[in-house]
This record gives sequence, C-alpha cells and structure tokens, in this order.
Amino acid sequence: MLYGAHVSSAGGISNAIDRAEELGCNAVQVFTQSPRMWRPTAHSPEEVERFRARRDEAGIEAVVCHALYLVNLAGPDSELHAKSVSAMRATLETAAGIGAEAVVFHVGSHLGAGLEEGLGLVVPALRELLELTDDRLWLVLENAAGAGGTIGRSTDELAAIFDRLDGHPRLGVCLDSCHWWVSGVDVTDPAVLDAALVDLDDRIGLDRLRCLHVNDSEVGLGSNRDRHASLGLGTIGDGLVTFLAHPAFQGLPAILETPGPDGTYVGELRLLRELHRKGRRRQARRRAR
Repeated sequence: MLYGAHVSSAGGISNAIDRAEELGCNAVQVFTQSPRMWRPTAHSPEEVERFRARRDEAGIEAVVCHALYLVNLAGPDSELHAKSVSAMRATLETAAGIGAEAVVFHVGSHLGAGLEEGLGLVVPALRELLELTDDRLWLVLENAAGAGGTIGRSTDELAAIFDRLDGHPRLGVCLDSCHWWVSGVDVTDPAVLDAALVDLDDRIGLDRLRCLHVNDSEVGLGSNRDRHASLGLGTIGDGLVTFLAHPAFQGLPAILETPGPDGTYVGELRLLRELHRKGRRRQARRRAR
C-alpha cells in the first residue's frame, strides 16, 4: 500500500511534493487550484517542470489531483453545470501537465430533480471530459456519503454511470472509508466488506479501483452525513484495520484527508501504517488457521 496525504500546494504546486517528502509519503493528493473558487490557477512551466523533477527525486509513486468542491455535474442549473465542466477541464489539463495518475471528483447532486435527470447531465459531461484522459491519467469517481440528492452513494449509482459510458477504459473509482461507512457499508466487518467488494467487482470491476481516501467518521454507520474525523478519533476507530487490510486494496494509494488534532499529518501517517500492518498480520493469522 502507498501511504499519502492531501497536502497544500501554497506557494507553487511543486511545493506539495516538498511537503509530502517531509512527511515520508510515497503518494500525494493536491488541489490544482483553490477548492472554493472557480478561477483556475495558472501554473508556470517552471513550476510544472519542478513538480515532475521533485516527484522523481522524492520517490512519490502516485499523484492524485482532487477537483474543487464547487463542482456539480448533476445539478439542473445550466450556469453552474457549465462552470463545473470548465473547472473539471482545467483540473484535468493541469493534472496531465504535472504527470498525475488520477483526477478524483464528487459527481454532485441532482438537487431534487431526480437520479435520472442528474445522470442525464453527468454522462454527456463525463464523455466530453474523458477525452482529456490518457493511458496514465484517469478520471475517478468518488463514492458519496449519501446526503440529499448526491449521486454515487451506492455501487448501483456508480455502476449506472459506468454502464451509460460503456465501461470507458479510463474511468475509475476512489473509495472513501468515511463515505462508505456513513452510506451504510460497515467497513469494520470482514463479511460485509467482502460482500460489498464482490458486488463492486461484479458491477464495475476491482481493476477500476485507483485510490482510497482513508478517513474516520464523526457520525455513525448509515447516517448519510459527510463528517470526517482524524484516524482513531471517530466512530470507525480501530475497525479501519479491516478496511486497510483487504486484499483488493493492496498496492493502492491510501490518501489521508483529515489532519490530526495538532493540525498535521505526522501522527496520522504513523497510525495509518500501524493500522495497515496490524490488519495484514491479523489476516495472515486467519489464513494460517
């Protein structure tokens, strides 16, 4: 498993690699622009080149870009939809420039218009955006917590997008442990997790998994509320060992998105490694019985 965190790119996008290296990461996630502003950031050719060079020097094996939070490809407001497509296009272009492997995004909410109406907007937008991907760079859907009219709260909803795009070869999935938990998947129960991943494999394919977001949750199982917590301080707790140790997830970038109480990822990364090792040891003991 690759261990990473979502780090700041303040002062220049290549600084994200410096920060990831200081933390001892071998994976990293960044915003390519302010996550709460529509205006894209213009990255100089020198910054882009430094990002690529520093990545090689720091041994960063996976780079994931996260689209801004304002994006909503499913909403009925035509102006917001157009802005969302433009923002996604800008993120993909920057991601390609820095040599990233994935752009992760939230599909968005149909805002009460209904799933079918939402999909009717999402699918053509994604068909256009997927033209900007290549063998290295994938577009990656993140599972949703399930609040309101958000799309992607279940494997059924994610699979509906894949099906309507004819299983596009560069469309992937990012699983967020908190989002799965609050949408009703008990990631601490081996049998439940196995069943959920068998379903995902049947409907979409485990080969579409491109990264994990590893977050604890402030709220309970099935609450449909997106409230991240620092590792070990939420309702999932040590149960994350089950999630992290699953065979389907090995080799993937495991990205932390919630700093610890001290505001840094230092303790979180240490705990991430400990939970992963603990889970793998537990699995090895089960196999030996």
